[in-house]
Amino acid sequence: SGDGGLYAELLQNRAFQQVTPNTAASLNAWSAINGGQISVVADSVPVSNSLPNSLRFTVPAGRTGQVGFANSGFFGMKIVASSTYKGSFFVKFPTASSFTGNLIVGLRTTSGSTIVSQTVPIRGASTSWQQISVSLTPRTPPPSTDNQFFVTIDGAAASGQTINFAMFSLFPPTFKNRANGMRDDIATALAEMKPKFFRFPGGNNLVRSLGQTVPTRWQWNATIGSLLDRPVRPRLCYSQRHDVTNVFFSGLGLLEYLLFCEDLGMEPIMAVWAGFALGGTSVAQNGLQPYIQQAIDQINFAIGDPATTARRAALGRAQPFKLTYVEIGNEDFFASDTYTYRWPAFVNALRGAFPNLKFIATSNINSPVLSPNPAQWDHHVYQTPTWFAQNSFFYDDMPRNGVTFFEGEYAAISTNPNDIFGSPANGRLTFSTMQSASGEAAYMIGMERNSDIVFAASYAPLLGHVAGSQWTPNLIAFDTGNVYRSASYFVQKLFSTNMGNEYIPSTLPSRTGTAFWGVTRNTATGEIIIKVSNTVAAQANLTFVLPFANVATSGSLQVLTGAATASNSPTTPSALAPATRTITTGKTFTFAAAGFSVNVITIKAS
Repeated sequence: SGDGGLYAELLQNRAFQQVTPNTAASLNAWSAINGGQISVVADSVPVSNSLPNSLRFTVPAGRTGQVGFANSGFFGMKIVASSTYKGSFFVKFPTASSFTGNLIVGLRTTSGSTIVSQTVPIRGASTSWQQISVSLTPRTPPPSTDNQFFVTIDGAAASGQTINFAMFSLFPPTFKNRANGMRDDIATALAEMKPKFFRFPGGNNLVRSLGQTVPTRWQWNATIGSLLDRPVRPRLCYSQRHDVTNVFFSGLGLLEYLLFCEDLGMEPIMAVWAGFALGGTSVAQNGLQPYIQQAIDQINFAIGDPATTARRAALGRAQPFKLTYVEIGNEDFFASDTYTYRWPAFVNALRGAFPNLKFIATSNINSPVLSPNPAQWDHHVYQTPTWFAQNSFFYDDMPRNGVTFFEGEYAAISTNPNDIFGSPANGRLTFSTMQSASGEAAYMIGMERNSDIVFAASYAPLLGHVAGSQWTPNLIAFDTGNVYRSASYFVQKLFSTNMGNEYIPSTLPSRTGTAFWGVTRNTATGEIIIKVSNTVAAQANLTFVLPFANVATSGSLQVLTGAATASNSPTTPSALAPATRTITTGKTFTFAAAGFSVNVITIKAS
């Protein structure tokens, strides 16, 4: 969801990191043009210590026409007319020569038709790395996303020449024009939801990569600074295709996450690694101190005083970021036996260093009992739509003792309660459905009712490429050219954009029922907001009696409804979307909730 997704970089395998030189696999996403000879080599003088490899390109003798190489991106590239694409790479001649000539750098279709190009002069005397930058603005759009970035040279003029290249990059226009920024259409879809917070660097991204070891964990300090100095991490690859590079770029790093939070007005919930790798290794109690210090340094990078946090200031950001919540680990119920010593080691040190922050525990709630007692817990649940409806009262039964909860991951992902994490053939959902979204909405109504103890909630996963995702369903699916807002996305948006600041007590839904409702009030606007989820096919008839002297005789209804199995997908991208209409209201009014529907009624009252 980062590389090839939210992170807007268009080139895959852009720097040949974590590959074995002189192998076919090292050239993943790269191909030769017109007989050019390309290979990945361990450069004797690399462009940086973090990027030890380069692309060696040789023009064979006897070639004519343009000879070179191309990058196919992540499942192609979307090219938009009149948009400017900013490209760059490093180049040098391994052996000095008297050659002078021109590179042609541009975008082309996979059939070889040039979309846009730029000419760049090079000299054989340049034996040290030089960075070349180009701006490519196509006048007309290509017919599809089957496009490539290319570099060529005149074969006859450059016959026998060998040239080394390193650290390629190509960015389209990004969200809010951030350098090294986010894909605009995906970020725009997120912004439309008006999200209140963003949890990063993600759950499994923190603790999980290829090998799932302590050394391959996410490390904040490896994700900041120049892209030349960011090492990559090996990753577990779940692509449905085999042409995806198995590394995390690290281009989407800590600073990018923090800036993205600001760009969307989101509060960050930042996780620190807490001594457990998902492969099963826990750091021994007497070995935790270096990792605790790394967590302290990570938090200091975000919120430390500019006078003492030179690394952030050196990257152009003197002002501290806003930060209230820090999560200690991720899903530490997988190693609850060691979390009993890891939690106190981390939380005591972090509270001592940052007394104004709130720290979230990530093992099962009170199982085992932790000391010191966490004041915040992160709860995760993946279940069936029916489970979510039946557990709308999950938080009603929690004690009111000062402890609050973060529903950090939840989603209805299967219709099969006996095989929640199974395959689509056995009930697993590929895309969220109207049934799953209505079940989630029932659960969300319960969380909203218990907002005195539930301080945040987030559907998960957030993003997934339709051709290269490890998990389904996702809140937002995407491919090279499109973004698909799911049924669950629209439910999240309905809740996020229709929030009251005061809960109005009402007759509670039946715990064993199928229709669920909650009533809130926005005291600033004088609006009453009623949310209703009907989780079955039969219509639900409800009567509301509002305890206000003045209630408008009409209100606004936003409704998301459809068949139980209806979903938004690449083949049916607009099957489900909220519709808005005016309904009759008053101090007392009846409302018929359609089968499998999520409804938001807004009424003026005083």
